Amino acid sequence: MAELNKAEIKAQLIAEIAKTEKLIQEYSELTKPVEPENAIGRISRMDAINNKSVTEATLRKAKDKLEKLKFALSKVDDDDFGLCVKCKKSIPLGRILIMPQALTCVSCSH
Repeated sequence: MAELNKAEIKAQLIAEIAKTEKLIQEYSELTKPVEPENAIGRISRMDAINNKSVTEATLRKAKDKLEKLKFALSKVDDDDFGLCVKCKKSIPLGRILIMPQALTCVSCSH
C-alpha cells in the first residue's frame, strides 16, 4: 500500500477514533440510572428506561468499534495492512476509509 494512502488512512482512523470517543462520552451520560423520584409519570419513566436500554446497546457497539479502530491504527504500518485476512487480496482504499476496522474485502465479508 502506498505511503500516501497509509498517511490518509492514519488520519482517517485518528479522526474516527476521536469522533467515537466523543459519542461514547455522550452515550455514557444518557445511560445513567433513571431516578425514581423524578417528577415523571409511570409511562414516561418506562419510556425513559426503554430509551436507556437502546442507548446502552448503542454504547456497547461504539465501544466495540473504538476497540477495532485502535487495533486498525496499530496495524497501519504492517506490511500486510490492507490485505484481506481470508483471500489475501487488497482491500479497496474506499472500504478501508469507510470501515477502517474491516479486516476482509467485500467479497469475503459475506
